[in-house]
Amino acid sequence: MSTTVIKTSDLPQAFLEVHPHNLYLYCKAYASGLRANTAQTKNRSAVSGGGKKPFAQKGGGRARQGSIRAPHFRGGGVVFGPSTDRNYDQKVNKKQKKLALMHAIAEMAANEKLFVVDSVNIESGKTKDAVAFVDGLGQRDVLVVKEMIDDKTFLAFRNLQNAYLIEANELNAYLAAAYHSMVIEKAVFDKLTKEA
Repeated sequence: MSTTVIKTSDLPQAFLEVHPHNLYLYCKAYASGLRANTAQTKNRSAVSGGGKKPFAQKGGGRARQGSIRAPHFRGGGVVFGPSTDRNYDQKVNKKQKKLALMHAIAEMAANEKLFVVDSVNIESGKTKDAVAFVDGLGQRDVLVVKEMIDDKTFLAFRNLQNAYLIEANELNAYLAAAYHSMVIEKAVFDKLTKEA
């Protein structure tokens, strides 16, 4: 497999003119979408008990109380606590998604961390062959982008800690920004640069 290091001079001018804020907004929206949204507390209507007025309204010399499940009582409801009906999704339009990916790729090219290969095929399906391929790049971790993943290549890459194999249609700016370097098949790279 012949590997070519892509520099900024190899990219179309459009890639180099993207404002980095597009990448920030996309990554922020992507991370928001990953939130589990499981934090939940009970308000005073959801807490059990407290149906009876604790003591008479007048005559005791104390402040009037209607329920021992009011927020200022121990065991009472929580005021303005988190609930699972909150929606954390943030809108990112198609053009901004594209610009974010373009900037992420341009950043990798600027740091000489973007590699193009004719094809990524580990025909043996052995992890040690995938390790040899990744180690040959001399990078900390690698995002490997393949046009279509075959079974053998998937088996070879699936247990690697420092490499993540995806198909071309899964590539997004968040993944591109999260990895130290990227290996991309020539057919996929040509399509990306042609669409710019």
